[in-house]
Amino acid sequence: MDEQQTATDQIKQAVDSETAMRQQAGSVEAPVGTPENPSSAIFTVANFITLCRLILTMFFLFLFPKAHARGVALVCYVIAAVTDFLDGQVARRTQTVSWLGKIMDPIMDRVLLFTGVLGLVMADELPFWVALVVIGRDVYLAGGAVYLQQYQRRPVDVVFVGKIATACLMFGFCDMLLGIPVVNGLGIFDKWWLPGLNSQPVALGILFVYVGLFFSILTAVIYTCKGIQIIREKSADEA
Repeated sequence: MDEQQTATDQIKQAVDSETAMRQQAGSVEAPVGTPENPSSAIFTVANFITLCRLILTMFFLFLFPKAHARGVALVCYVIAAVTDFLDGQVARRTQTVSWLGKIMDPIMDRVLLFTGVLGLVMADELPFWVALVVIGRDVYLAGGAVYLQQYQRRPVDVVFVGKIATACLMFGFCDMLLGIPVVNGLGIFDKWWLPGLNSQPVALGILFVYVGLFFSILTAVIYTCKGIQIIREKSADEA
């Protein structure tokens, strides 16, 4: 039981270290169920909506590669994307913000993004290397964040270029899922695995994906540098 509680505390620290520390210290004055004082509730309307988002994304992934079911798949994806905004609003307005919701929400954000990427790959509308970069970068950052917990409890501050990367990728993938508008390729390279940069017509969204990939890699470099700096400073303090 103690090990389970320790694991739970570590997860809370990773998601929202400041709130977790205030709760442990008993210094939280905000009502239970608010963002400043999440509850331990599991069965809430907001969490149910989050679960529905997961189910919808799985339906999308199953249906999208099938040409006759693409319309239904896109409807599932759009509804899932809308619930990304809805569950948080419901939790705050009904004062049912929970730790489970705070933990699941960022995970589901990535699941939604990854599902769109995998759907495009399965439909042969996106090169596999793009999916590899997008997913690999997030796995790398997640692993780095876990490792960094040994040196600093508080997560590394979010960088602005990371937000630009996410916005460009989400817009680009959504546009590619819709498949409109179609534009001529830039004709820079004559490689089939570089859609949009070759001369073949392609959905405009692929160009936003490339911009998002650039900022994603830049974000990973920035976080890596910040992590190395934190490790060096902590190691020097302990020496």
